[in-house]
Amino acid sequence: MASEPDPDRLRNLEARLAKAKGAPEPERTNTVKGFSQGEVAWRMVIELVTGMLLGVGIGYGLDVLFGTLPIFLIIFSLFGFAAGIKTMLGSARQLNKDAADRSAKDAAAKDEGG
Repeated sequence: MASEPDPDRLRNLEARLAKAKGAPEPERTNTVKGFSQGEVAWRMVIELVTGMLLGVGIGYGLDVLFGTLPIFLIIFSLFGFAAGIKTMLGSARQLNKDAADRSAKDAAAKDEGG
């Protein structure tokens, strides 16, 4: 005849199994640490396109207002492109600085712990 399992033996077995398996390591993803490479790339593309569109919009609006169609459109398109590039470079610089700070912090924590 089968008897009911002993709860103390089951708890003891579960504790031994957990000890044998070790502590489960948490999953590491790029989104926990910061932005993934795809997110960074899209952010840079959006910054460039936004600068261009703002420049084209302002240039076209001034050309329609003053009746000089191609001049302000070209000038402000170039200004928008330059502003988009400058914003992209600033974002890249900031992301690079954040990554360097994070790696220095991780290295310092590893030196203290190990």
